[in-house]
Amino acid sequence: MDTRDYNEPIENLIERLKQVVTSVDGKISEVVNHGNKHFVRVVNRKFPAGVYVQISFEAPPIAPKLIKEKLRLDRNIDRIFIEGIAA
Repeated sequence: MDTRDYNEPIENLIERLKQVVTSVDGKISEVVNHGNKHFVRVVNRKFPAGVYVQISFEAPPIAPKLIKEKLRLDRNIDRIFIEGIAA
């Protein structure tokens, strides 16, 4: 997450992410805040690190596409990685 100009607690941003997941019928099982970590691949030298959050959830197959679309224009979200696990 890009929190350079974000003045609220990170928990508020995490809560917003959880709302996006639940809005696409996702059922959240676990949320882990991994804290601030350096990016493996730095795109902007002035922005070498960010807050990593892992959200484990179950959702319909269309959910990853909808989540990415909802977060695409959010300037606080820099990178999104959604990994699916077949049941």
